[in-house]
Amino acid sequence: MRAVAVLLLLALIAVLPAQAQQGAPSFAGRTVTIVVGYPTGGGYDRMARLVARHLPRFIPGNPTIIVQNMPGGNSIVAANHVYNTARPDGLTIGAFNRNLVLGQMVNVEGIRFDMTRFAWIGSPSAEATIFAIRSDLPYRTVADMQRADPPVIIGATGPGASTYDFPLLLKALLKFNVRIIPGYPSGTDILLAVERKEVDGRSGSYSSMKAAIDRGLIRPIIRTRASVPDIARLPVDEELAPNARAKALFALRSVPEIIGRPYVLPPATPPAIHQMYINAFGQMTKDREFLAEAERSAFDIDYTPGDAALKIVREVLGAPRDVVRVFTQFFNFE
Repeated sequence: MRAVAVLLLLALIAVLPAQAQQGAPSFAGRTVTIVVGYPTGGGYDRMARLVARHLPRFIPGNPTIIVQNMPGGNSIVAANHVYNTARPDGLTIGAFNRNLVLGQMVNVEGIRFDMTRFAWIGSPSAEATIFAIRSDLPYRTVADMQRADPPVIIGATGPGASTYDFPLLLKALLKFNVRIIPGYPSGTDILLAVERKEVDGRSGSYSSMKAAIDRGLIRPIIRTRASVPDIARLPVDEELAPNARAKALFALRSVPEIIGRPYVLPPATPPAIHQMYINAFGQMTKDREFLAEAERSAFDIDYTPGDAALKIVREVLGAPRDVVRVFTQFFNFE
């Protein structure tokens, strides 16, 4: 009887791992693709390549992860692909602009997705958004930007990105004398245009502009509510808002910054695979090796899990109608 009991126990032990893995299958020998909505070199691309190097260690089977750049429409092309074309088998991850939720809110042309229906993995980092201009320009303060003559030329990608939305609101609500030139493929391309003096500045994530600030190319003027120690003393848009409506508009535009670099899976991804990725990202963002490389890349890691990210998306899309109506009008401001 004792021998039978031992055999039964050994059989049970052998079965348990297989049962535990039934919900989240092994990805051994598979290739996972992170579809990034921007060209190589920018913040979304650099973060995706950082994730691709470290995430496999936390996925069953240690798969290969590659990055596929799919620029276009301020990352709308990539988001449409993940939503409508990619199979929900866990082998495709989307990485696109956090402010696409604002694009959906104001019905930007070309959007063929519902942000609430993606399977949200979450974001490894929050982002601080700043407005910065060339250091050789004479403007140093908000008051200087209001008196600028001629208008300061600001490069942008397009509606639904901080490169466009933030300076647009600064122009409309704080009377910055700027002219916005949209159509650049990425923030990196805008910085190259700044180098060539085709434009005078840009808005966007501090992490994407820190190197240019450190070498003296650009000077930050103002920031949104999210911050890091390096820019904590900059004036904050909401604190300078001339009225309650303006403050609400600045606040609404800032909400997505909590999900600074979002990652999603296609709709209808099986719950077990979805949860596996949430767990993997959670473990990766606490890993010393990952954190050390992230610090060298100027990324501040603060993981927002998928359910919290989705809650933020719903908060934006559920904004009061009067605020949304006024926000929408600014996209015709130019």
